[in-house]
Amino acid sequence: METGTRTLEKGCPDQAAAASAQLLLLAGLAGAFEVGLLGVLVGVGYAAALLAMLSAAMVRAGRPRLGPADVVTLTRALLVGGVTAVVVDGLVRGAAAVPALVGLAAVALVLDAVDGQVARRTGTVSALGARFDMEVDAFLILVLSVHVAGVVGPWALAIGAMRYAFVAAGWAWPWLRGPLPPSYAGKTVAALQGVVLVVVSAQVLPHGLAVALVTVALALLCWSFGRDVRRLWVASHRVPAPRMPSD
Repeated sequence: METGTRTLEKGCPDQAAAASAQLLLLAGLAGAFEVGLLGVLVGVGYAAALLAMLSAAMVRAGRPRLGPADVVTLTRALLVGGVTAVVVDGLVRGAAAVPALVGLAAVALVLDAVDGQVARRTGTVSALGARFDMEVDAFLILVLSVHVAGVVGPWALAIGAMRYAFVAAGWAWPWLRGPLPPSYAGKTVAALQGVVLVVVSAQVLPHGLAVALVTVALALLCWSFGRDVRRLWVASHRVPAPRMPSD
């Protein structure tokens, strides 16, 4: 317990800087785009939950500080906090600050291609960093799908909810929590979701084309998750090879 406390205390500068950056971003959104009080408060709550969970994960992993790639991921997470505030404000007012939403989300998506490279080049690849990256991606997709649901229809929420539904299903069926091999196709489909949702969020496409793009993205996501479920099912029912008697 004492070791975990010292670890958290050493990691505090990262969290303190992140909290300050999130507050500055939210203040900037309030001033430049008139994001209302509720949106700002939701952004603050998001940041508080994010940093609390990150600190707890660092303690469990015995990590005193974030690595360079983790800092990039944390930067992305703070941008997602801004996107969350804008989306919530849009739900309240009936119209979101689209330039702010698209700008923040686009930068977050670009940085998604950076943190992995930084981790590999600096030799700081870790399970904590990979999980942190995945959770930030998933939450950004969820928030964007909430906004896009107002553009193409509530069915678009399925894109953001699918990963969380998969995790929830794993509580009922433990075989769904098994390991999956790396998949370039799966990563491509996941990246496509963010790109499509940002493009549709910009509201520059004809409605029919926006609906078609989101439909294709959702279909590909269903295929990707369906393939993962099938792989896990097969792996969980595979009969282990008999052990040969030793000499």
